[in-house]
Amino acid sequence: MLNSNAKFINNRLALRPPQRDSLERFQQIVDILSLSKTPDLIEELQKIREAFPTLTSFERDFPSVCFAIATGIGKTRLMGALIAYLHYQKGIKNFFVMAPNLTIYKKLKADLGDPACEKYVFRGLDRFVNPPRIIDGDNYEEFRYSQKIGYSNIIINIFNISKLNSESKTSNGKPARIKRLNEVLGESYFQYLQSLPDLCIFMDESHHYHADRSFDVINELRPILGVELTATPQIQNGTRKIDFKNVVYEYSLAHALNDGLYVKVPVVVTRKDFRPEEYSPEQLDHEKLNDGIRIHEETKSKLDVYARTFRKPLVKPFVLVVAKDTEHSRQIREYLTSTDFFHGYYKDKVLEINSAQRGAEKDENIELLLSLEHPVNRIEIVIHVNMLKEGWDVTNLYTIIPLRASASETLTEQTIGRGLRLPYGQRTREDEVDRLSIVSHDRYEAIVKLANDPNSLVRRVYYIDPADPQNDEQRETVELTSVYDELTNAESFTEQLVLTLNETASEHVVSKPTEQAMQVAQFIARLASRTVMELGKQVKTFDATTDEETKKLVHTSIVAETIRQFPTLELKKEDLTAVVEKAIETCTQALTENIIPIPQAVVQPFTEVKHGFYDFQLDTSNMKWHPSEDTLIGTELQEGGETFEFNADFALFPKTDTVENEIVRHIIVHDNVDYSTSFELIYSLIADARKHFLSYLTSEETEKVMRDRQRSLAQIIYAQMNEHFYKEETGYRASNMRPFTRIETGFGGKFKSDDLYDLRATMPDSEVKSKIFKGFTKACHTLYKFDNNTERKFAIVLENDTGVLKWMRPSAKQFNIYYGQGGVSRYEPDFIVETADTIYMAETKAANEVQNALQNKNGDVWVKSIAAQEYCRAVTEWNAKNGGKPWEYALISHDEVRLQSSFTYLAKNRVASEQLTLEV
Repeated sequence: MLNSNAKFINNRLALRPPQRDSLERFQQIVDILSLSKTPDLIEELQKIREAFPTLTSFERDFPSVCFAIATGIGKTRLMGALIAYLHYQKGIKNFFVMAPNLTIYKKLKADLGDPACEKYVFRGLDRFVNPPRIIDGDNYEEFRYSQKIGYSNIIINIFNISKLNSESKTSNGKPARIKRLNEVLGESYFQYLQSLPDLCIFMDESHHYHADRSFDVINELRPILGVELTATPQIQNGTRKIDFKNVVYEYSLAHALNDGLYVKVPVVVTRKDFRPEEYSPEQLDHEKLNDGIRIHEETKSKLDVYARTFRKPLVKPFVLVVAKDTEHSRQIREYLTSTDFFHGYYKDKVLEINSAQRGAEKDENIELLLSLEHPVNRIEIVIHVNMLKEGWDVTNLYTIIPLRASASETLTEQTIGRGLRLPYGQRTREDEVDRLSIVSHDRYEAIVKLANDPNSLVRRVYYIDPADPQNDEQRETVELTSVYDELTNAESFTEQLVLTLNETASEHVVSKPTEQAMQVAQFIARLASRTVMELGKQVKTFDATTDEETKKLVHTSIVAETIRQFPTLELKKEDLTAVVEKAIETCTQALTENIIPIPQAVVQPFTEVKHGFYDFQLDTSNMKWHPSEDTLIGTELQEGGETFEFNADFALFPKTDTVENEIVRHIIVHDNVDYSTSFELIYSLIADARKHFLSYLTSEETEKVMRDRQRSLAQIIYAQMNEHFYKEETGYRASNMRPFTRIETGFGGKFKSDDLYDLRATMPDSEVKSKIFKGFTKACHTLYKFDNNTERKFAIVLENDTGVLKWMRPSAKQFNIYYGQGGVSRYEPDFIVETADTIYMAETKAANEVQNALQNKNGDVWVKSIAAQEYCRAVTEWNAKNGGKPWEYALISHDEVRLQSSFTYLAKNRVASEQLTLEV
């Protein structure tokens, strides 16, 4: 179980389950080890093996542990979490991070030290608001051991291993550069690092640091702890692979593929009935490139349709071509940029990366490489020769074409690992969006066979035996009872009724056994509680519950039902008059003092059947298609992976009608397309597509590509039509109005060992969500859970504000307000607040969500606000006729909620209702 600091870091950094599990194991490790500059390694190893029996050696001159995390899961974010934990839990301030190459070196400097970087790993952590000070291989000679303004007191040294190795060597009898005397420090920088009492070293892609020189340099630093991160915890010794002995956690590619959440599905693709032996090496390269680009173009189309359909950012995919050597790379580039290849479309869209490049050319290419995810980057094909390994993190690589590679070379973490990351953070369940295609006509069968091997990269869970799952601390579900139910179900209420019954009933009743009197009292208490609460179904105003006429009706029904329930007691009306009056009085008082009158109404969206499409011109910028003949097949490289025909629309359709009519048929199957009103637009859009294809294809080629890919073209046209669709005239109706309804019981989970906490108890923000709180004086329930600390602060504001009479956090079943497509989603307001003259339905939402709702008029916050406002409008109208209070909707930005706030101020300064209006 995570301790408070680990929980805080886990929540703030939104760690994925594998990262969270790693943090939990790291917490154990840090508690076990002595973290000493002079550890007894034998003793330390014995201690750690009790918890991690698979760790048989630290493999260093200091305690060092390895986390084997698959590519694409987030090793850098995990590194940030572990660094943060060491600082929060142990007060450690000095860290040394090793990078295996220049790419990762630059990436780590940004990710660990630049808050402006999109992937800054410490965002959200209070002690890292001022970033750590980064010391690197370029500035260490100017290092001053004094606090710099704008930085925290945490220092992270980041070095590229090759630079550290070179600068640690003695040359011409002179001390190594990093070991020379620094006049300011009074010692060399290396000696300064060695002397730090709390230096912890992190080794990114640690399989690089097992060469002799790397071992020596790292050992010389004498850290108190080493942490290794890699996707491949093994070293190559000739033909033999040697597994690491210090792995404490493993989440391999096989784990990731089986979980189906965090990485793309790698699929090896070939052409049906393809015979590679009939082709020369050059011809085979060209065939693979042609088919790879076919897949690439189809992927572009699918991503475009997905982004438009689900209103997601458009992802621009690219192709990675793996060449044999620099000369081979040059030949491939010449072919891809020639007019023979797709009519020269890719002439300026190819980037070549190899070790022979120097100077400005290399710098420019690296910049293009690092910006491949940006929509303005023109590159669609990258050719490389053994240059793009670890540290090159992109999410838009969708097609890999390994040329003249063996099956084992194709199926390596370094090759397919570059394309495993998902552009939207997790799988979308759309095959083309979640798929990485590897084109390998010549090695298809060998790769499939290799992938099916239990020891293969995509099948083997192979570094350490999985530990027995540790059960979380036991949890329990707690009823969040309404104050009304607690009062009317209390033993003291029943005891009062027994006393009244004994004082007022006739002798023949009082003489009965005490148990029978208790049974009568209990029955009356339950019946009175339920009957009074259900008055909302009979009266038109909340105040009517206290009318004498209403009480008489309730009294009569309770007396009659009690007499029927206990025939053997021979009860008479006069025996029960006083006790029933007492029960009704207690229940009505509990009702009026402890509940907010929530009118019962069903609010649902309705749709006027009036829609259509605005005229527009088809966007053809992502439709660079060319005709082709052959069908592609693919096999998923994962356990149980299926083989399928690649859904790329390249097979010929039978020619039964004009291609325009065929495309129209694929479009008009959609429910929102009315052919009679939309046919002119549809045919004009198909004409736009034909005109576009004719700009670079012949008439015959245009006809073929439109017919062969008619479904894809129809999908694209339909997706763009939806962008120009009349917004449905959606409104909300409220029906079945009643003046008030029962305050529903809620439920909340907590750890059994946890107490019930006072509303104002001091605790980290990150722990609030897991606790249950008590100590309310104005709430309609006795206990509450809060989704975040803002909600808890808001509850304190409500308790403190003298203008607030009552408030509640409604249970999930309290309101019948529905929203969304088809009205199937149930809206659960955060708070209901009653003041002297108004009842508010209040929501506290993150500032960015509020801003998005106001700017874009979409998203959950906006849609819910429309439904909520309709409820408030309807019940206000009802209450105006029936003596109730008006209702208002209050959307409040989280950054406005402070402990010193008043609800009066927050309600006055809420988002204006006219800003949250439904556009028709």
